Amino acid sequence: MVLMLAALSVPAQDWARAKLDKSPRHQEWVKVKHGNREVNCFVVYPEVKDEATAIVMIHEIFGLSDWARAMADELAAGGYIVIAPDLLYGSVTNGGTEELIKSGGNVGKAIQALPPAQITADLSACVDYAAKLDACNGKVVVGGFCWGGGQSFRFATNNKEVKAAFVFYGTPPSADDMAKINCPVHGFYAGNDARVTATVPKAADAMKAAGKTYDPRDLRRCRSRLHARR
Repeated sequence: MVLMLAALSVPAQDWARAKLDKSPRHQEWVKVKHGNREVNCFVVYPEVKDEATAIVMIHEIFGLSDWARAMADELAAGGYIVIAPDLLYGSVTNGGTEELIKSGGNVGKAIQALPPAQITADLSACVDYAAKLDACNGKVVVGGFCWGGGQSFRFATNNKEVKAAFVFYGTPPSADDMAKINCPVHGFYAGNDARVTATVPKAADAMKAAGKTYDPRDLRRCRSRLHARR
């Protein structure tokens, strides 16, 4: 939560870039192609000797910012291969999120204008790419933050290959779409929120009715349990 607030209050995000520069993990940019489209993706590898599970990480409404890339590196520190696509890539002149920010464009508006089918195709291509990496054990999950959290939930309704979906503060798809989900969905929500967290009870009922696994959690309680173990 602290990182997310910092992302909102520090547009330049120099601290996040500095953190990335100091990371001991291997980071690289790759172009993932599908059909006539390609997506620029930030990939981080963990420092582990065994093959690892991969996470397709979906950025928030502010695009693939330095904060989002720092989160990808943080997840990789936990032992996962992380591939974070810039879903704006190719939708703006000469690149994606960074170029749009430099030009003074409205990143949030551009992301909201992305066609859902294109988002799904981009993410599916990333799942296929990650699963075939020599360092991957073949297991790929999807996770996202805020806007990306909602997209993570939605993507689980469209892709049967992902082994789990992690929703960090995102709204759910329709009940009919939830019936298409083929993996467990783990949700993490703020304790005091009358918009997103208010959707959890209905989502839980719909997932239960569809016979799906849905595990919503209050981040404050998760933090309290973590402190209690220390």
